[in-house]
Amino acid sequence: MVKFGKLLGREGLVKALKSFGSLRLRVSHSSLVVASLLFLILLLAFLIRLLPMRWGTYLSEFDPYFQYRVTKHMVEKGFLSWGSWHDSAGWPMSWYPGGRAIYGTFPGLPLTAAFLYLVSNALGLPVTLLELCVIFPAIMGMLTCLVMYFLGKDFGGREVGLFSALFLGLNASYIGRTSWGFFDDETVGIFGLLLFMFFFLRSIETKRSLRSGLIYAMAGGLALGYIMASWGAARYPLGMTVVFVFALLLLRRYSTRLLFSYSATFGVALLIAVNIPRLGFKFLTESSVLAVLGGFLLLCAFEVFRYISTPKMKTIFALLFLAFIIVSVIVLSLVGYNWPLPRKYLYVLNPSARPEFAESIQEHRPAAWGSLYYDLGIGAFLMPVGLFFAARNPTNRNVFLVIFGLTSLYFAGSMIRLTLFLAPATCLLWASALVQMLRPFVTIMKEVPTVLKRKTRFATYVGKEFSGTLIIVMFLLLTFTFVLPSPRVFSQADTPTTIAAASVPLKPDDTIRDWLDTLAWMREELPPDAVVASWWDYGYWITVWGNRTSLADNGTWNWTQIQKIGYMFMSNETEAIKVLEEFNQNARARGINHNVSHVLVFTTFLKDGRDANFGDEGKWRWMARIAAIQYPSINETAYGEYNEETGAWEWNDLGNSTVIYKLMTYGKEKKLVDVGLRDPKTPPSVSLTNFELAYFSKGEAIQDTVYALVCVYEVKYD
Repeated sequence: MVKFGKLLGREGLVKALKSFGSLRLRVSHSSLVVASLLFLILLLAFLIRLLPMRWGTYLSEFDPYFQYRVTKHMVEKGFLSWGSWHDSAGWPMSWYPGGRAIYGTFPGLPLTAAFLYLVSNALGLPVTLLELCVIFPAIMGMLTCLVMYFLGKDFGGREVGLFSALFLGLNASYIGRTSWGFFDDETVGIFGLLLFMFFFLRSIETKRSLRSGLIYAMAGGLALGYIMASWGAARYPLGMTVVFVFALLLLRRYSTRLLFSYSATFGVALLIAVNIPRLGFKFLTESSVLAVLGGFLLLCAFEVFRYISTPKMKTIFALLFLAFIIVSVIVLSLVGYNWPLPRKYLYVLNPSARPEFAESIQEHRPAAWGSLYYDLGIGAFLMPVGLFFAARNPTNRNVFLVIFGLTSLYFAGSMIRLTLFLAPATCLLWASALVQMLRPFVTIMKEVPTVLKRKTRFATYVGKEFSGTLIIVMFLLLTFTFVLPSPRVFSQADTPTTIAAASVPLKPDDTIRDWLDTLAWMREELPPDAVVASWWDYGYWITVWGNRTSLADNGTWNWTQIQKIGYMFMSNETEAIKVLEEFNQNARARGINHNVSHVLVFTTFLKDGRDANFGDEGKWRWMARIAAIQYPSINETAYGEYNEETGAWEWNDLGNSTVIYKLMTYGKEKKLVDVGLRDPKTPPSVSLTNFELAYFSKGEAIQDTVYALVCVYEVKYD
């Protein structure tokens, strides 16, 4: 009892509290500062991507709607149901009447989102699947910045890690692909790419133990396999790593650890890839994978070469190995096992070979240097400096960084969508250049000033004043990138989702409901077996949000069908009905007894009736060009001419008879009457025989300037 009383006494309590103090975490001041800065960077990266939420909880662009549809299917019918899902089973919802093999798409993103949704449901979190898919890109953008910090830290210390994470979090092109609602492959693709780089570069470090190297190599393989399961652009890290290995061999930096890590990483990654239906075992015969195999054989040859002692035997072995490679390539080509890259990847390597119809997809066009500068700001000038510093100190990591920077710059110039690869490469090089340029001056600022007893005539000294001025100038340059003359980062992030802005590149104060109301009308008023024909741009919206069948969508995998749709729009009504009848006949041959019932057009115009060229009034040229591939009678220039004085396209008699012109003009005149800008007694300038207006959107003018009009016509067959 006495001992127990002492424990409850004052001295006992003091000792007990001191013992708890020994359990506290011992964190240095610098580590606490770095952790705080990293937390603020991640918070900023996350919050800035949530700015579009004020326009509503909607997915952005078009492809995210397809990803949401696949995710919803997995949640409702199980993960494995995706592996046998063909859209033509029963009633096709897309690419009527043949449907689409959904299992031929990449499952990585939908699987990730479906898994997170099921976990959140199990935890009782009040979040719907749509809400999760809308916020998912912002979460992945934040996590990618976290990976970027650790990757940058390996390249140049904590300072490089913090700056590279900050730059990536504020990069305009990366914000565009990870902001609120952009639920697409890129959200997990860049995350997986940086994670792969982080693990693989650590695995080849010879200072690490073999066990540690194996763990990092397998983790790198899992990250690379995740990219392969999620994104067709996984071929880029494949090729980049092969080039990196060749560069190390040329620099005479071969090591057994390199062979060990390379084998483990790609072994795990390709094991995952062959189990993805879109890739399968035929992926192993593709050129990109054969290059990986060639790199493996070359590393094996270098390993054997190390154990050959005499120069004569080394020469014989080298000649035999070269002959083996040449014969293997010839044999594989003759038997047909050397599959080339898919066309769109070949077009990236050789932009001049890209067909004209591919230019109709905005993100497949080459990037203008002005747009690259807008995305990168001052980083466009510091990127070459970072390349110089990396090339001057060619460590394994720096060699990889140089290859990453140069290849991503080439691909970004080839296709504007691939500025996404350039973003992390530039951020790493930019941060590295900035830190290395400022490090000497920061060191001077920390030094204790010394007083010279005698001034030397020719002595020079960089003082604290000059160093401080230079540091301030560098940070002022950063403000010109992110803040001045206007906060471009916030203007890029604070942009409504495409459907909330009615697919018009303007920033309205409120949600524009033209498309939303039209799709809601289709979902509620059209019969379930309705089939809606439109230009391919709107296919995903019609299928997912309107819950009705479309003829084509943004997957653009069947250009023959798209060409036929373009021909229908660029023909007169009689010929257009014949094209729609072809679809109906194909449907009946498949046992589907329903016709194409409606046609949707989208047009934009000013209050005075002039075209704004954001809708089909600007896309009809691509309808004509793409249709001309299959139908030589179609000629874009035959429909009218461009008036240089008015800056508008003037249709001739042939153009006035096309279906696309008549449907747009008829709907526009109805809209102008509806808003009081046209006399209702004025007769329509066009008459329709086989099409009857069933619905047109009633939204107000965007910024009191542009009307976004969506019209749905019912098809009247003879």
